[in-house]
This record gives sequence, structure tokens and C-alpha cells, in this order.
Amino acid sequence: MSEELRLRIISAVFLAIVVLAGAWMGGFYFALLAQVIALLVYYEWCTITCVVSSNLRGYALGWVLMAVLALSCLTQDVSYSLAFLFAAVLLSAIIAVFQKASFWWPAGIAYAGLSGLSLAYIRGSDLAGLVAIIFLFAVVWGTDIAAYFVGRAIGGPKLAPRISPGKTWSGAVGGTIAGVFLSALVVMVFFRQPSLALLVVSFFLSVFSQIGDLFESHIKRRFGVKDSSKLIPGHGGVMDRVDGLVFASFGAFLFAIVQLLVGQGDITSLGGLFLDMG
Repeated sequence: MSEELRLRIISAVFLAIVVLAGAWMGGFYFALLAQVIALLVYYEWCTITCVVSSNLRGYALGWVLMAVLALSCLTQDVSYSLAFLFAAVLLSAIIAVFQKASFWWPAGIAYAGLSGLSLAYIRGSDLAGLVAIIFLFAVVWGTDIAAYFVGRAIGGPKLAPRISPGKTWSGAVGGTIAGVFLSALVVMVFFRQPSLALLVVSFFLSVFSQIGDLFESHIKRRFGVKDSSKLIPGHGGVMDRVDGLVFASFGAFLFAIVQLLVGQGDITSLGGLFLDMG
């Protein structure tokens, strides 16, 4: 076994233990983990897009805004967190306009901030939140693993050759089928037989996760970067590992908010609202 493969395995096992332990504990502990992920994503985003070198003051202000947002997420008040995130993105966008700075900076605050916010509030602190976050992991991890192996085994037309030459349509379809199947198993283990509506939701989340993967690949290709950083031995950066999960959590959070807006559920259990889509 090569040293690089050994590092990948050790890092993967360690990260899986940390994430699953945080998901099990929920509440403050998983929210804290989500905010650490969000802060690291902000750091990597700004490094990749050259915000650190081109707009140092904005970059520093972004850390302040991200820190306050993280604290708001730890209080588990979703209304306040959403309002602050909107204000932070708007403020950074206005500053970018007046300074004639790159819009990659406010985009990074939006991307990283929504990452931490959506993960924290989907999990919450109740049983429904635990099931929802495991459901999300099943969709994303099932999609990612199956897409890799099915794509290698079958091959065929490329999914997005200019963005990520290794991805194929066969892998995308195989990954989606696996993601839907595994998420259905999660619901059956915890609650009930999944409805058609919930299977449709898992289908869209699988698609979202693959779009997230392609989105990060596009950003890295746009700036000529291979890995988002070298924070994770053998794997690259945090963004390299959570790109699909981030977009899938965006989708799950959106589904939950839609349920809330139509008056079906309690704002204190967004995970329950998300599962109630089915």
C-alpha cells in the first residue's frame, strides 16, 4: 500500500468518525462542526479565487461576518441566522461595488455561510433532524461512490468534459439510483416505507450533489487549481470533500423552508419539515 493511499484511508476514517459522531450528538455539537466546515470553506474559497491577495480588507471583514454568523447558528435561531446571512452578503456586495472589487468575495460569504447554516439547521436537535441528516449523507455518499465505480466500469459519454473530464453520464445515472436507494433504506429503518414524493426529493438531492461537485470543479478549473487546499492529508481540501454535501444541504434546506412557508410544520424542526416532503 502506497503512503498516499494510507493517508487517504486514515483521513477518511477519521473524518467519517468525526462527522457521524457530531451527527449523532446533534444540537450545539453538530452546529459547531458545521460552522467549522463553513469557516474552512470560506478560507479555501477566498484562497482559490485570489480574494486573499486582491482584497485583503474585504477578506478580513468576511472573517468577522462569518464568525458572527457562526455564533448565530450555534444559538439555533434560524430566522436570525438567515437574516444575518442576507445582510452580510448584501453588505459585502455593496462594498465590492464601491471598491470595484471582485464579486468572488461576497459569493464566498454566501456559499460558505449557507453551507454552515443549512447543515446546522437540517440536523437540529431532535430525532427527525438525525434521520434527515443521515438521509442526506446516504444520498450524497451513495451518489458519489456509485458514480465513481459505475462510471469506471461502464464509461460512455462524458457528463461535462470541459469542467470535469472524468465524469460520465453512466456514472451520474448510477450514482443517482444508488443515492435514492440508500436514502429510501434510511427512511425505512427509522420511520416508514418512503412515499413517492420523498423518493422524488432524494432524486433531486442526488442531482444537486452532482451539480455541487461540478460547480467546485468549475471554480478550480477557472483559477487553475488542482485541490482547494492541502488541509486534509491525501484528500486535498475541505471543499473537495463537501462540495456535493453542500449543494445537497442547500436543496434540503430549501425544501424545508418551502414546507414552512406553506404552513406545514414547526420552524424548530427543519429536519422534520424536510422529511415531511414525503
